[in-house]
Amino acid sequence: MSRRPKQPEGHLVNRIGWMRAAVLGANEGILSTASLIVGIAAASLNQNSILITGVAGLVAGAMSMAAGEYVSVSSQADTERADLARERAELKARPAFEHDELAAIYAGRGVDVGLADQVATQLMDKDALGAHARDELGISEILTARPVQAALTSAASFSVGAAVPLLMVLIAGRAMLVPLVAAASLACLAALGAVGAIIGGAPILRPTIRVAFWGALAMGTTAIIGTLFGIAA
Repeated sequence: MSRRPKQPEGHLVNRIGWMRAAVLGANEGILSTASLIVGIAAASLNQNSILITGVAGLVAGAMSMAAGEYVSVSSQADTERADLARERAELKARPAFEHDELAAIYAGRGVDVGLADQVATQLMDKDALGAHARDELGISEILTARPVQAALTSAASFSVGAAVPLLMVLIAGRAMLVPLVAAASLACLAALGAVGAIIGGAPILRPTIRVAFWGALAMGTTAIIGTLFGIAA
């Protein structure tokens, strides 16, 4: 007699769709806005100009992230729909071949040939397209593309991330603006890397160091460019 688990397991793969967009959006929001502010501040513009530039960067960046995610994930969704339509047609035209194909997939994973044939028969009797989508094409409800969700998540998380360096501009005096924006942004980037690792079930140290390193490099580069332009002006 088989035993069923008392409650479903919480697998991390369920979070992939929104987590990727959220982490990417927040990271981009902090990094791009902070780098923009640091570069502009290094060019010796006044605080109001820096704030206006940062707000413009937030709005433009959020819209860009939303549009980019929507287009990208929509392309993935279009590909999935085309594959499903093709598979539906093949199931109608060559059901026996598709059955053997599915059975071969299970046999290739280590299932006994006879049992693989039975499993393929039962799954195709219940939901032939679903079985082939899952096991032949790798398309499942959990991993399927969701363009609107990805776009909204990216735009919202970008805005939240961009708000961090903008808040530092409001708090800091002109003399401390660059170091305070840089320090707060690097701290948030490191925290974001750690949170992303925790949510994804990965070790914390490497993602944290990686995000902080690239953040420091980006801000340092824009600061140098801003300084050079400020001197030239």
